[in-house]
Amino acid sequence: MTKETKKTVVLGASTNPNRYAYLAAHRLHEAGHPMELVSIKKGQLFGQQFKDLKELPEINEVDTVTLYIGSHNLTQWNDYILNLEPKRIIFNPGTENQALAQAARAKGIETIEGCTLVMLRAGLF
Repeated sequence: MTKETKKTVVLGASTNPNRYAYLAAHRLHEAGHPMELVSIKKGQLFGQQFKDLKELPEINEVDTVTLYIGSHNLTQWNDYILNLEPKRIIFNPGTENQALAQAARAKGIETIEGCTLVMLRAGLF
């Protein structure tokens, strides 16, 4: 039996090992989940270049978008996130956005206010 992997977009990826976005990417990588690292900053992790959020990169077959952009900066990216057509969006602490969550649920996208790191550690990802 193989463990299910979930293609995850880390939105707000960071190369700073003290940031939660970095820690989540590291844990996703260790768990074998394919991921796309998207940020307004340049960088790379685990041999993968960050995709430039400002270019609204097309990413197909997205299972999960995990958010690491503060809720005050997130609104401008709502349409982009919804157009990725993920199965779910994880609103990590500080990224909660009711307008995005409501629009996502209206499109049949599951929304979770939680912590990707805790979910991975607890086997709930």
